[in-house]
Amino acid sequence: EHPPGPSRELCWAPRLGVSGGGAPSALLTPFSPPLFSFSLQLRHLQDGARIAARLPPRLEGHWVSTGCEVRPGPEFLTRSYLFYANRLFKAYQFYYWDPSCREPSYSLVIKGKLRLRQASWITRGATEADYHLHKVGIVFHSQKAMREVASWINQTSSEGCSGFLPPGRTWAPGALYELLSAKSERDCTAALGFAMHELSLVRVEKHYQPLLEPQQSGSQLVEELYLGDIHTDWLERLHYRPTGYQRPLQNAVHHVHPCPACGIIYRADEHHPPILPARAEPPMQLSGSWVSTHCEVRPAVLFLTRYFIFHGNNHTWEGYYYHYSDPLCKQPTFTIYASGRYTQGVPSSKVRGGTELAFKVTQARVTPMDQLTVMMLNSSEPGSCGLTNSWSAGVEQDITPTNGCLALGIKLPHTEYELFKTEHDTRDRSLLYVGERPTDGSSPDRPDKRPTSYQAPLIQCAGAPEEFSNYVSLKYLGEEDANGSEALKPLPVAFLLFIALQFLRWD
Repeated sequence: EHPPGPSRELCWAPRLGVSGGGAPSALLTPFSPPLFSFSLQLRHLQDGARIAARLPPRLEGHWVSTGCEVRPGPEFLTRSYLFYANRLFKAYQFYYWDPSCREPSYSLVIKGKLRLRQASWITRGATEADYHLHKVGIVFHSQKAMREVASWINQTSSEGCSGFLPPGRTWAPGALYELLSAKSERDCTAALGFAMHELSLVRVEKHYQPLLEPQQSGSQLVEELYLGDIHTDWLERLHYRPTGYQRPLQNAVHHVHPCPACGIIYRADEHHPPILPARAEPPMQLSGSWVSTHCEVRPAVLFLTRYFIFHGNNHTWEGYYYHYSDPLCKQPTFTIYASGRYTQGVPSSKVRGGTELAFKVTQARVTPMDQLTVMMLNSSEPGSCGLTNSWSAGVEQDITPTNGCLALGIKLPHTEYELFKTEHDTRDRSLLYVGERPTDGSSPDRPDKRPTSYQAPLIQCAGAPEEFSNYVSLKYLGEEDANGSEALKPLPVAFLLFIALQFLRWD
């Protein structure tokens, strides 16, 4: 393969047949989803790397954010977590006023102990864990931050925290105030929406990144730490037990290069929060094709990859959603194709740097990829999902005439209120961030349900042909069982699909 241009990745492939369990090549039509191209794109981004996930994971080491993160709210933060061999941990969370993480508000230093448990029976590929917090301290970086946080705590906390900071208390630079202490049984963290439930779901992935310099050959190890997702509803986040992931941290030694933010965050502490380098914000340019960079996970057992095409000349869009039953995206269950129109974007007043749009879905097609999905669709209520009793594996069917598919939770026509953002990564590639889906599985079908945070980014493609073969699975490879790494035994697909469909929503 030849290296792509600075801002786009290759996203095309010759039309090839499929062997070994793929759909019959006779099913190829101009309307077939570009699955082969999509698969090739992911493999291109991985550069043929082996992605290994060890069970149980090894957490020892220092893990850092690779950039400014956005949590529901919105909250802007960076993280720096240290895990020790004796199961103790020390975590820093640095909060900011701005989406570029250049204006610190306050920092949290969190100390505790973590114990890994068994492999998760809900989120395949993850390990469940128990944690216990020993201390949580806060350092304010301005009088404004101190006044605001003190107001939250004094107004909403229990009696033991009502006098956390007296009104009019002067900001003391560098002073550390105790929010939580296991010894004194004091906990004043709830007013900040703070919880460390993210530590209850853990996954570590390893892969190799080719060296970028033309004169260099070989590759370097990259380790990523996936921790549990944060509930999109502020009132639920204190009680929510994760079933998905948030943006991964990367090992401070083994991280993607270049990473200007990594070293800055690595050297930071609660008294010296990281100030990330200034970056130009590119204008929102949706036109073109965008594809997932890896196998994605959503809360409630949803594994998928996405491929979007936006037509800026007439504001129409197309989306392909490839669903799987496993975290390696090797066991396909069904594909959804959707299309419609979108509105002109306007800057978000709630999430700085974001753009608000509305998407109307007017057409959709479904392709079942395994026999269980075929059976489920064929047993659905007549007139609720395509032609009655006509589904077969690998054959796409239009569900627009039945106003969607009740069995898959799809209703047509349908409008969703979205939040988008584009930016360039450190290799000058164009990235597209789409709003995070509501954790409860509902749809952002009202303006007040518009997202305030983002999913994993999509990367812009150079282009794609009109016709592709039907299916080539993503070549994610794990290590062998003998090496102590992830070995996924097939779970009953009926069980997985049953759980997934309780929460299924597609964006």
